[in-house]
Amino acid sequence: MASIKKLQRRLEELAEEIEETKRRLPAHSVKPPVMQDLLRLEDEYDEVLEQIRRLRGAQN
Repeated sequence: MASIKKLQRRLEELAEEIEETKRRLPAHSVKPPVMQDLLRLEDEYDEVLEQIRRLRGAQN
């Protein structure tokens, strides 16, 4: 199981990747591959965030 520090680091990396991907989105005619990248990153972000919450809950 990953540590909270590692998960938080990954969360920060994902946040940066999400922002970079959003910058690649054109104002019109969004490209499916870019949108798929964004959705994949956001899903992973949510999963990592949930892992952190579970670990913090287990510590209490």
